[in-house]
Amino acid sequence: MKKLFISLLTLLTGLSFSQELEKSLLWKISGNGLKQDSFLYGTIHITCDASLDKNTLNALEKTEQLCLELDMDDKSMQMQMMKHMMMKDGVKLSALLNEEDFKVVDAFLKKNLNMSAKMFDGFKPFIVTTMLYPKMLDCPFQSVESELMKISAEQKEEVFGLESVEDQMKVFDNISYEIQAAELVKMAKSDLQKDKDELSKMMKIYQSKDIEGMLKMMDDSDNKITSDNQDVLLTNRNKNWISKMSEIMMQKPTFFGVGAAHLAGEEGVIKLLRKKGYKVEAVQ
Repeated sequence: MKKLFISLLTLLTGLSFSQELEKSLLWKISGNGLKQDSFLYGTIHITCDASLDKNTLNALEKTEQLCLELDMDDKSMQMQMMKHMMMKDGVKLSALLNEEDFKVVDAFLKKNLNMSAKMFDGFKPFIVTTMLYPKMLDCPFQSVESELMKISAEQKEEVFGLESVEDQMKVFDNISYEIQAAELVKMAKSDLQKDKDELSKMMKIYQSKDIEGMLKMMDDSDNKITSDNQDVLLTNRNKNWISKMSEIMMQKPTFFGVGAAHLAGEEGVIKLLRKKGYKVEAVQ
């Protein structure tokens, strides 16, 4: 009977540990020596509606600084990004693609960016993809990060980043250039339609505050950059952020804003903070 009880307890503990997180974008962080609460918010980098609800505005009011993935008010950020846009070792897009696919991409970029693929020949293909994000929307481009920064500026608070531009750009040196190029070809051949459909679905999941759904969508995506590289895109970065977040929160109550998919899952920021001893609660 004792063995049966222990087995049952172990099973229940396992079920509890793997339980999905609540549907919330805003989370309060307390305990583990913190004198004041900090907050964690899941953002979306491109959207039609970046408005913030009352709870989020209250959390921004209660905190004394904003920390995003990058220090986005750093005036040198654009210059730093330019340094890391090129593929390493002189790799060229024209060498990654056959002649026919390169022509398809060339026509596609001329149509959507008014520039030839030859101008981007040495660029990491994913960087070219990001330039096309506004074309995937049927509305004016908005950014949650920009909205958070606007509020912080009004409150005369500082903005920090959890990682450098170099750190973030190097992520795309650790994802096969061949895969990045292949995804750019797929985008060109569908003339953005598939990407528009996927972004529309993602925005609906985000609006429902389903952070676990955001992570599952990445898992299930046909895009090999996201579905096959979550260790590079999410997990490794999440783990690197935890010690930095701990140091920052100890100094001042902080509002953290990172991509919503970073929050979810067993290796997401929420559960990693809990493992570190913090109490992390959904703010509904």
